[in-house]
Amino acid sequence: MTSLPTPERLRPGRHHLPREDVARSQRERMLVAMLQSVAELGYATTTVADVVARAAVSRSTFYAQFADKEACFIAAYDFAMQHALTRMDATTRATAPETWRERVRNDLTTYLDVLADEPALAITLHVAVLAAGPAALEHRAELLGVLASRIANLGDLAHRDDSAVRELPPAVFALFTGGLDELIRDRLRTGSSDALHDLAAPVLEATYAMFGA
Repeated sequence: MTSLPTPERLRPGRHHLPREDVARSQRERMLVAMLQSVAELGYATTTVADVVARAAVSRSTFYAQFADKEACFIAAYDFAMQHALTRMDATTRATAPETWRERVRNDLTTYLDVLADEPALAITLHVAVLAAGPAALEHRAELLGVLASRIANLGDLAHRDDSAVRELPPAVFALFTGGLDELIRDRLRTGSSDALHDLAAPVLEATYAMFGA
């Protein structure tokens, strides 16, 4: 299991790290701080002051990298999205699934595991983003599109392996990922992130049924 990175705070005083390494460490700390703040306080209530306090950086450091809270949130959203997709790819490489069913199971269960393991990430990706404005919603659409494309590609693979598996239009996969998004959000609203593990079985059953397999 790979958790979200939590970059170490640099020691006060002089050090010999290149400036770009210092900036990268500060940026990652601010992104993680934004995820944590939004998960705890909500997007509307989170302030720049909350983020810089958690990240142990100055306001000038924050504004050197982000125009405002919204820009930091969007960067944190993309950071979270990439973390989830990287975990999914790593699981596929590690397990080397041989059938399309195994690959579908790998992708869906790994994604749900990531969300369950990282509640701040789950809340950012599926709850807080809805309150973060039009630009953030475009990034949400990108995530749902990536997930839909992954399932669609696996559907193409399944059809090549087994002609009984139905070919489906792209709109079906958009509907599927939209429904998955709502199921995840409902679990987060009504319970803890641990409840996301329980979604794996019904979501897999629905996926196989969608392909008629």
